[in-house]
Amino acid sequence: MQKIGVFVCHCGTNIAATVDVETVAKTLGKEPGVVFTTDYPYMCSQTGQQMIQDKIQELGLTGVVICSCSPRMHEQTFRKACHKAGLNDYMVEIANIREQCSWIHKDKQEATEKAVILGRAAIAKVQLNAPLTAGTSPVTKRALVIGGGIAGIQTALDIAEAGFEVDIVEKQPTIGGKMTQIDKTFPTLDCAACILTPKMVDCAQNEKIHIYAYSEVEQVGGFVGNFHVKIRRKARFVNEDVCTGCGACTEKCPQKKVPNAFNLGLDTRRAIYIPFAQAVPKVATIDPDYCNMLKNGKCGVCAKVCTAGAIDYKQKDTTIEREYGAIVAATGFNPIDLSQFDEFAYSKSPDVVSSLEFERLMNAAGPTGGTLLRPSDGTHPKTIVFVQCVGSRCEDAQKGKSYCSKICCMYTAKHAMLCREKYPDTDVYVFYIDVRTPGKNFDEFYRRAVEEYGVHYIKGMVGKVVPENGKLKVQASDLLDNRQLHIDADMVVLAAAIEPDKSARSVATMLTASMDTNDFFTEAHPKLRPVESPTAGVFLSGTCQGPKDIPETVAQASAAAAKVIGLLCKDSLTCNPCVAEPNELMCNGCSNCEKVCPYGAITYIDKEFRGPNRTTLIRRVAQVNPAVCQGCGACTVACMSGAMDLKGFSNKQIMAEVDAICR
Repeated sequence: MQKIGVFVCHCGTNIAATVDVETVAKTLGKEPGVVFTTDYPYMCSQTGQQMIQDKIQELGLTGVVICSCSPRMHEQTFRKACHKAGLNDYMVEIANIREQCSWIHKDKQEATEKAVILGRAAIAKVQLNAPLTAGTSPVTKRALVIGGGIAGIQTALDIAEAGFEVDIVEKQPTIGGKMTQIDKTFPTLDCAACILTPKMVDCAQNEKIHIYAYSEVEQVGGFVGNFHVKIRRKARFVNEDVCTGCGACTEKCPQKKVPNAFNLGLDTRRAIYIPFAQAVPKVATIDPDYCNMLKNGKCGVCAKVCTAGAIDYKQKDTTIEREYGAIVAATGFNPIDLSQFDEFAYSKSPDVVSSLEFERLMNAAGPTGGTLLRPSDGTHPKTIVFVQCVGSRCEDAQKGKSYCSKICCMYTAKHAMLCREKYPDTDVYVFYIDVRTPGKNFDEFYRRAVEEYGVHYIKGMVGKVVPENGKLKVQASDLLDNRQLHIDADMVVLAAAIEPDKSARSVATMLTASMDTNDFFTEAHPKLRPVESPTAGVFLSGTCQGPKDIPETVAQASAAAAKVIGLLCKDSLTCNPCVAEPNELMCNGCSNCEKVCPYGAITYIDKEFRGPNRTTLIRRVAQVNPAVCQGCGACTVACMSGAMDLKGFSNKQIMAEVDAICR
């Protein structure tokens, strides 16, 4: 005989303000099998949990239904409480009457009726629940970090410092990411390279860290604690183990007119190159799109001058396979494409540049050696106009991004200050919608730009930029003075919105991780689990999760590392007992379930069955490895014969819930 207890939570006023919890408890008490119902202001509190435990022991409850908030919040809390009272963890059901009911209804009667229906469905399911026992699986003591920017570097260093092996996979020839292209960092104006390159060197020298630069993750399988990853190492046509990074080949290569991607195409490089002086690993890479030897077999100069014999024109892409216990996504960001903003003449004039291009023009290691010169004629600009929010906070989703890119206000203030400090004769104008400075000493930094350096901040929008007679005619509005402005500028700098790296979506697909509509990785909980993805064992670091500045990125990187370390410290993990279970008598061996299983948990075996007249039949049937199955349920949907079921979420249980809702 079933003895079910129903406990309805007020959640303060989160539920009780919209749902008549007393009526819900009283109504659910009339359901078959229910022997006890009550309501309480905070069921998740220690007192609320103790109440549940007391009733389990006092009444001998065989099942418990909690009408409260989302099971994502407190399912484990209630399961542990019931476990202490002697009830199996999986004889507990949560009816989500907060997120799915009270928060989305205004009418109290309507919300109360719906809460009763949700509770009734949970009761119907718990009546068919069966005790489940969780198994264990071992943990591979190794982590993978996808992305070698400052986020990936910091994450890897922290994991390695805890004593665990960690691999960094970076698609560029060197680690470092966007920070290597930056001149100074706000709000301290210290040299970006001076604080980044020591960390890059630490990565290279740490025996626990293995850098796979110029490589990409090709395939991810497995589950938390036991991920199986294929990594494709792209051919550099240079032997990494032999190359000394002397640079002789990069000096002698006759193909000089290759656009320099590191300097954003503002100058050229050779077909064989090292991206920048502090590159890690400092190994040359041949660009197959421009190398004459690889394209037509005519040249070979780099091989002739390489005293180490590192050049290998026959090198091919290789694939390596590794096992990992945890994976960190640190795929970074890119500025959006500005070519679609024709009103700012970005595609028409070389003197209209993005903020990142401006960084390179100001950088001592940049194309102009740190001297700010107009790209068009090499002269010093006397008037510079900065345009904020280009592509950020945009109403046109086809053209820009609806979100604030967060870092633009601060780096524009930095650029303006550096211009005025280095070139006091330069007039600097900043057109802005709002100035947003949410960080320690950020507002003071912006005020310095205005009050100390004399930067002209104008609240208004730039309507159009027109190249004319060697000048950039800037038409803009001053909203505070309610007037139109016409400025003859020498350079215009566009603060471009940032977006996730193009590789983010493919990486998320491989990791079965969630993404939002802007292609940023979605965290498991925005407040309580900000560095974890909903996929167990996958963690988030840096701007792959949303726009961030460097201090915030480093903080999140260390937080992700702490989560990884906590996982890798365990010798084994408790498995999810809600795994797939085939009915061998119904299975027709079609292989549909095997094809859709993302974890490779399903195989097929030939099994003997007793047929008519005592004949022996050999049939092909599905077999599930419970240690590998993660209970996603994909196989149950794909099964044509209805032979595949999911423990804890069986077809009978789901249909019982549907019947309870519909009656």
